[in-house]
Amino acid sequence: MPASIDAQSYYQASAHPFPPQPRLEGEVEADICVIGAGFTGLSAALELAEAGYKVVVLEARQVGYGASGRNGGQICTGFSPGQQRIEAQLGKEDALKCFAIAEEAKKLIVERIAKYKIDCDLEWGYLHAIPKPSQFESLREWKDEWDALGYTDTQILSKVELEERLGTTIYHGALREGGAGHFHPLNYCLGLAQAALAAGAQIFENSAVLDVDQGPTVTARTAHGKVRAKFMIIGCNAYIGRMIPALYGRIMPVTSYIIATEPLGENRAKSLIRNNDAVANTNFIVDYFRLTKDTRLLFGGRASYSTLEPPNLGKYMRPRLLSVFPQLNDVKIDHAWGGYIAITSNRIPDCGRLAPNIYYAHGYSGQGVALAGMYGKLMADCVKGQSERFDLLARIKHLPFPGGPIRTPLLVAAMLFYRLRDALS
Repeated sequence: MPASIDAQSYYQASAHPFPPQPRLEGEVEADICVIGAGFTGLSAALELAEAGYKVVVLEARQVGYGASGRNGGQICTGFSPGQQRIEAQLGKEDALKCFAIAEEAKKLIVERIAKYKIDCDLEWGYLHAIPKPSQFESLREWKDEWDALGYTDTQILSKVELEERLGTTIYHGALREGGAGHFHPLNYCLGLAQAALAAGAQIFENSAVLDVDQGPTVTARTAHGKVRAKFMIIGCNAYIGRMIPALYGRIMPVTSYIIATEPLGENRAKSLIRNNDAVANTNFIVDYFRLTKDTRLLFGGRASYSTLEPPNLGKYMRPRLLSVFPQLNDVKIDHAWGGYIAITSNRIPDCGRLAPNIYYAHGYSGQGVALAGMYGKLMADCVKGQSERFDLLARIKHLPFPGGPIRTPLLVAAMLFYRLRDALS
């Protein structure tokens, strides 16, 4: 391993040029104020700007600074806990509508990449790999559930079949999807921002919102200015903090870590993942990995509820990488980074209204690469007077995380329990 690992993420190091946006100075009037320049906020901003609204986006740091520009780049199907929890709350018919929304989320990515010519290395194919033979039946149940929903581009792979696709022997089978995949998330996010700017939206970077005033006109205040608007859309996800007190406790920030190897060359890269699928194991504490366009292996996981980053991420993550691919013992780690994703107590995204003219969505629980953009679009639809699908998702009830100021220690203990369960089950 090199003496020092690049402090930039791989995504930052390989991002397309994007001009810095100004800081908000003074007072601005708008139709819609969007808080957060990630997938959620930019998706909403793009939809509304193209519809002729005056849109202002406020971003605390830079476009794509949060999970949208740091994640594993894996485009997933459905919702994290599956359909049963949604069906238990909404009934079968409305749960089917929710799954259709999640499927549309993936199509939306494809449509936008084509429409706005976003260069972000999109690839299709996804493997859910089981670490234990006892989990094979769960793959069959998973496939049966998706078949019943009309999502049939899947196949179950035996251990032998899987080892023809992956250069590792630690897994005992997999469920493969053709309708899920991976891409370069930061370049996709920057592409959305470019499209929103071209449509007339204004984006202000380094403009953290300090507080929000509700009313017929909503006001977002920053250190150097304020935005007054008819509507507000909040898409901050794990980076919302205590900015909106009513939303604190509805999500929990969880840290996830990723490393990127040096370029492996085409032959060695293909020996690891023959068909360039995205891969994730089926443990509660997930390992996930994929190849990049320039033949690196990106390997992520080791989620933490403590929010304390290990002092040497490369050293911390390397043993996990080598437990899957011991043949990479000689390979250097060029990049190591972490960041927050947001989970909800039931692992279903939380969305709704804080007031008739203030919408929010967050807590994508590991499925935000696809879902965040769709929830942003649905909030834009609400502003345009089409709220039926957003209102359906907003009917899903969420419990706040218990514990108040001690909720993080409680969740750290819970994470230890799940690590033990993964190891012993």
